[in-house]
Amino acid sequence: MQGSQFTVSDVMTGTVVALAGGATFKEIVRTMRQWDVSAMPVLDGRGRVIGVVSEADLLRKEEFRDHDADLPGRPGGPDGAAKARAVTARDLATVPPVTVHAGATLAGAARLMARHGVKRLPVVDDEGRLTGIVSRSDLLSVFLRDDDDIAEEVRRQVVAGRFPVPLESLGVEVHEGVVTLAGSVPDTSWVPLVVRLVRSVEGVVDVRCEITGPSRRRPVLEPDLAGEGRPARRTRTRPAS
Repeated sequence: MQGSQFTVSDVMTGTVVALAGGATFKEIVRTMRQWDVSAMPVLDGRGRVIGVVSEADLLRKEEFRDHDADLPGRPGGPDGAAKARAVTARDLATVPPVTVHAGATLAGAARLMARHGVKRLPVVDDEGRLTGIVSRSDLLSVFLRDDDDIAEEVRRQVVAGRFPVPLESLGVEVHEGVVTLAGSVPDTSWVPLVVRLVRSVEGVVDVRCEITGPSRRRPVLEPDLAGEGRPARRTRTRPAS
């Protein structure tokens, strides 16, 4: 994984508890409790993901327990009423399923989760067959990456390929995922790009740039690339006479 962008395949869980479409309501509840999971993919006979059953889907049964699920105007709408009557995984599942491929970036998987309001994604191949599952906590695991590993990637994959100066003249330090770039370079025009590239390295929490040019002045960065902790410069203005 070092020196390349992390993908879903790097962090996903390969062993997945899944349901056949004909699994009964009680079988689903027992399986969730046994494996301590709150949602499971539902598969067809060829191992393809056709939906996902979650605790929220099962709770429709309890929601409508004291009411007629066929009455109009019930909370949850027609989908909720249908799930309240359902007794198999196929009918209980939320469809179509939100899935992701193993080669997708972690950022792409995170955007899918946020857009659809889900906590985990079934990982599928090109035929839609289940190959794993990735959760929010899996995506966060990249921030446990070792500081030395991050520093080595920044030095060899980013800094060394962007500056026409000896690698030793630039300092790269990483502490708790925060990268500090320091040193002097003859041309600072590449600095904003390098900062942006360093920020994209998996596991980087933040970037602090202390690189200076020949005049010892720091390059002008875009607002979102400027280091934190610098007070804003105040400009006094005189009222018009």
